Amino acid sequence: MSEHRNPEHIVLVGYGPVGARFVDELLQLVRQGAATLTVVGAESADAYNRVLIAEYAVGNADRESLDITDPLAAREAGVHLRLGLSVTAILRSRRAVSLSDGTLLRYDRLVLATGARANVPTLDGVTRVRRDRQAPPADAATLDTSGAPLPRGVTVLRDLDDARRVLAAVTAGARIVVLGAGVLGMEIALAAATAGAQACVVYHGEIPMARNLDRGGGSVLAQSARRAGVTMVNHSRAESLLFHQDDDGVDRFDALICADGKQIHGDLLLLSCGVGARTELAQLAALPVSTGILVDENLQSWGDPQIYAIGDCAHVAPAPRAGDSTARPTGGPSGLIGPGWRQADWLAARFTAELLNREAALSLAAATPAVVMLKAEGVDVVSVGNTAADPWDAGLDEHAAGCSGAPVRVAQWADPEAGRYVKMVTRHGILEGFVCVGMPRTAAELTLLFERGSELPADRSVLLRYDGPDYEPSAGSAFALDATICWCNGVTVGAITEAAEAGNATVACIGAATRAGTGCGGCTTRIGDVLEHFRAAESTPG
Repeated sequence: MSEHRNPEHIVLVGYGPVGARFVDELLQLVRQGAATLTVVGAESADAYNRVLIAEYAVGNADRESLDITDPLAAREAGVHLRLGLSVTAILRSRRAVSLSDGTLLRYDRLVLATGARANVPTLDGVTRVRRDRQAPPADAATLDTSGAPLPRGVTVLRDLDDARRVLAAVTAGARIVVLGAGVLGMEIALAAATAGAQACVVYHGEIPMARNLDRGGGSVLAQSARRAGVTMVNHSRAESLLFHQDDDGVDRFDALICADGKQIHGDLLLLSCGVGARTELAQLAALPVSTGILVDENLQSWGDPQIYAIGDCAHVAPAPRAGDSTARPTGGPSGLIGPGWRQADWLAARFTAELLNREAALSLAAATPAVVMLKAEGVDVVSVGNTAADPWDAGLDEHAAGCSGAPVRVAQWADPEAGRYVKMVTRHGILEGFVCVGMPRTAAELTLLFERGSELPADRSVLLRYDGPDYEPSAGSAFALDATICWCNGVTVGAITEAAEAGNATVACIGAATRAGTGCGGCTTRIGDVLEHFRAAESTPG
């Protein structure tokens, strides 16, 4: 280890999947003595993959499979892990943070990876936490609740304790009422039903996954979910809860009451109503915040160049020019693990380059449209880009469209009886977005075409053959070496093939070698397809 006379003190707040990735990528800098790194994590457990917490909650994954980092390697490199503690204040004038145990940590660079918390909707019977500029509690265990815990029988799904509550209900074959039909809500409901529980999804709109799907795709998904044993209750605005008393006299959830008078009874109410960035520490330190902690393209706070933010808490937006008080940030945190990991990688590379006097890292890549995948047994859903265009409106007035660009074209195909649906939105023949339900191979091909910006065939129907009975893998380009398989980590078919040639024969081994499949987990089936394709190619003579 080389010695540096004045190593920089880096403090990281948050030890979730994005924080852990930042630690892994900074180990070289720490080993060389150019920096010290102290990590403060509110949970006592080592970092784990929150994105896969639903798999653990229904018994499809064990605790060890959620591990995404090697804390022993970090400690051996010299990283100081302070777990089970919370940061109660950022003392910017002193360049220090105060911890819940009363200690102070000095920093030269402070990185906030505080993530997000589950939104708790307004329901009569649930006390909502008021989040303002008041100081957060010193006890990390009450940081989310601030003295207003959820009633017995009501939970969110963000950490291991939440997952254990859900797992107990699933194991008992209980009736689980899921409020909210986003990706997580649908995944947990479908997985719970498969595991033997009774699952019911309640949502206000017409279709599930309304932020990602159009009416056709959402309708086919809802029908597929019903066939999988999930009760779908749409057009239902939840207003209040009914309770009964346990033997110890404490109220327990009994039923969800909707605005139209419906009472939906259950043993466990799972709130799946989105997330919000944890910005309390930044607000308390008078740092600019919006839907997240405002940082520029270098991930530096708008208000303090020594403070950075990454992951679900970071709202990346150009900083306003000096004297411009009217600028308003657009966008917000992505809420996905892939962009957070890319931010962690880039920031660690930048710190390493700066502190070792190397060439600075390239600019952080601009955010790209996220590929949204639903992970559920037998129910495949993929969506990306512009999916709002309606086929019956597209291109009706080409002259008007010419004022702002070429008209949008929409190709749509549906077989609700078989649970299949495809919609492709193109301009100049280039895919701008698509929805694909129940057709995984077609979805893989469309994902590649979207990534490449390739022109679609003039006859869009030829793309449907990938999920047909006469499908031949060699007919498509989904196994092209540059095709991205894992969007969270940017792993291609070529990288997986190289790992397979090196002897990594299982999906788990590929994950250990390339990180593919260790993010949202939506690509594990495709990784298996690539391995099967590789083995078939190896066994073919010549």
